[in-house]
Amino acid sequence: MWRPWGDGEKARFQRAAGVNIFGNALKIAVVGATGLAFGSVALLADAAHSVADLVASAVVFVWGGSRYDAADETHPHGHQRIEPLTALFVGAVIVLLGVLLLRESVSEFLGSPDITASPILVAALLFALIDMYLLYRYTERVNATLGSTALTALAADCLNDIYTTVAALFGVFGALLGFPVLDPVAGALVSVLVVYQGVEIGRENVTYLVGAAPPAGDRERVTEALREHPAVEGVHDLTVYYDGTDLEVEVHVEVDGGMTLREAHDVETALVTGLRDLDDVGDVHVHLDPSGLGEWKDAEDAPDGIDLGT
Repeated sequence: MWRPWGDGEKARFQRAAGVNIFGNALKIAVVGATGLAFGSVALLADAAHSVADLVASAVVFVWGGSRYDAADETHPHGHQRIEPLTALFVGAVIVLLGVLLLRESVSEFLGSPDITASPILVAALLFALIDMYLLYRYTERVNATLGSTALTALAADCLNDIYTTVAALFGVFGALLGFPVLDPVAGALVSVLVVYQGVEIGRENVTYLVGAAPPAGDRERVTEALREHPAVEGVHDLTVYYDGTDLEVEVHVEVDGGMTLREAHDVETALVTGLRDLDDVGDVHVHLDPSGLGEWKDAEDAPDGIDLGT
């Protein structure tokens, strides 16, 4: 159930997505209507870009907040992969719309631009600039404490909206100065920016979905956190990868082989807890090895097909 006035992370996330829906709808109404009234392909392209933003915001609003739901029987590791999946959908929609807009702009350029120059076009685009800037600042402020990739995508969308609106202004000023051909040129520029934005959003979130390795710095801070424990004598077979937007860690840690089982259990608990306290780290799997003994897989006489759990 959505509680828009709550203080929890999910409430703040969905409130930000809801504000994005409203802000984009407002821009579409003003810029789209003005573009239709005066025949500006640049304004229509800018408004159509916001249609993609509106769809993206709605998808994020409906599904993106699922990442804040607790693990259950059907999702034992949580729902964190749903968020990059929604962001990937956002990127795909933006790319598709950008290609369609580019085709329309090229068609208008090769034909005869039919735009009625008017200062009202400039006023509509200035309104869009203010709208998108306020929306960008709000989304960034909310996301500063959430670190959501879906909200990052929406904020990037707002920022790119500002760029596309500036490009549309270029076309409108050209029409006002007696060069109507600049309107479809601006529309084409807007379309290229839209496609680029969608590709970048998709590329980033595919990384999260396929379980790719994070930047080297994330691996280093995991290693440093492990070595800070006084009982740790060595670290090997460290694997750090994305599980959704969270990092999952698998590692073998060498400790004194003379420890009692209870002592080893306490060390393992401390290591797992410490890693989970790091930013962006989710599940952690620590295997303790007696130091100096070596791994079974490194032994020359290790039998084939040995069970990893033995």
